[in-house]
Amino acid sequence: MAGGTVVSRATGLIRQVLQAAALGTGLLATTYNQANTVPTSLYFLFIGGALNSVLVPQLIRARAEHPDGGRAFEQRLVTLVLCVLAIGTALAVWVAPWIVSLYQSDTPDNHAAFELTVTFARFLLPQIFFYGLFSILGQVLNARNRFGAMMWTPVLNNIVLIAVFGTYVALMTAPGRVQDITGTQVTWLGVGTTLALAVQALALIPFVRASGFRFRPRFDWRGTGLRKSVSAARWTLLFVLTNLAAGTVVTRYASAADQALPKAGVGFTAYSNAQTIWMLPQAVITVSLVTALLPRMSRAAAEQRLDDVRGDLSRALRISGVVIVPAAFFFLAFGPQTAQLLFAHGAADPSSTRPLGHMLQAFGLGLIPFSAQYMLLRGFYAFDDTRTPFLTAVWIGAVNVALATGCHLLLPARWAVTGMAAAYAVSYAIGLLITASRLRRRLEGRLDGKRLCRTYGKLTASAVSAGALGWSVARLCSTKLTSAVWAPATSLVAGGLTMALLFLLLARTLKISELRSLPGMR
Repeated sequence: MAGGTVVSRATGLIRQVLQAAALGTGLLATTYNQANTVPTSLYFLFIGGALNSVLVPQLIRARAEHPDGGRAFEQRLVTLVLCVLAIGTALAVWVAPWIVSLYQSDTPDNHAAFELTVTFARFLLPQIFFYGLFSILGQVLNARNRFGAMMWTPVLNNIVLIAVFGTYVALMTAPGRVQDITGTQVTWLGVGTTLALAVQALALIPFVRASGFRFRPRFDWRGTGLRKSVSAARWTLLFVLTNLAAGTVVTRYASAADQALPKAGVGFTAYSNAQTIWMLPQAVITVSLVTALLPRMSRAAAEQRLDDVRGDLSRALRISGVVIVPAAFFFLAFGPQTAQLLFAHGAADPSSTRPLGHMLQAFGLGLIPFSAQYMLLRGFYAFDDTRTPFLTAVWIGAVNVALATGCHLLLPARWAVTGMAAAYAVSYAIGLLITASRLRRRLEGRLDGKRLCRTYGKLTASAVSAGALGWSVARLCSTKLTSAVWAPATSLVAGGLTMALLFLLLARTLKISELRSLPGMR
């Protein structure tokens, strides 16, 4: 699973670099990126949150308790999900202008950008259906303990998008302003992006058939146990709504920064690119662990084996921390170099990627609480408790919105969104404290806290020392090299290698046993 995720994220990174080369990091790129964000948000609003957190435990129970091994339940569930997605997708395409108006204002100065975002949205909103198809088929596979296909098929999505953006860069003239993009370019990007996701979703069908699942539409939903799933999902819907509300506020503020400085790369596109890079370690390690552990923890919770639930969570947190903690300090130390190396190409120049690097630094240390909080929430989902994650999300969203509003009102446009990145990190640190406290009570007052604190303390000490030396080496390289082309790559490689080697040495010296869980570290 981790291997598939690594390849998927690596190809996704190539796609992201080509996208920046094609569209830059300013207002033009924001029109595409905002439109491409809408399908993901609406998918989670319609059904995605419930699929990922509620319905997997329900599928596990149906397979274990129903006389037919849960086959009829699965068919009814898949039918219900596809119906909701089809109706939701059609409605979203119809009201696309209203949806876009939530993210940016249609003012005379911004009218061209608003209209372009709406046009992109109409091309991209059909992705809602394919996101849902991919997820429900993936969850059917997960319920059968088959995890690999769902991690590998996104590579196909990225390959198609690499071809789309590569062709765009090679054959089309990159527009400098929103007004300069042509209808052909918009159609190429819109159709290509949706096609890529369709390929990803449809590629799961052979794997699902091989697992023994046969789809037959079933609309006899009454009295079949789906009401319990829908009831449990209501809190997840509120959880998603809370996160969407906070995200919409931040997106609107970030778009305002783009409108104030259209070519400076200080707004939404820079924020979303920095956040995507920042989340890579969490996606590779934490999500892979959670995907494998949730069915196992759900079974343990159903049988009231609290020690097993506690042990699984503790081990997953400690193993993921071996990667997450040094990665957080890496972003803090090398944010600007990383941004320039990845994104200062084509339509984006070094000066327009500098704010992105500062945002990556601002996100930096927040990766630790973000990843840990994501992991601990799965402890509640294993108990079919979706109310507590919603209440926690309210606190996180409130803190994030309050701090982001302060940044929007008090900081200049150049630094406002960088401040919002730091606000996001702070909000999840507070969320982690709330989540850990409530889960500890759920697990009879014990969360293996001493061992977790000891491991994370050692990891932090190792990462701080290694990051400081790596930063010094990178700074020395950047001052000694006169070539502006090679300085970011050389300083990043030299500093990163120094940090990695020293971290491994210190981790072994401090006898961090979880290090042996990583490939090649035994």
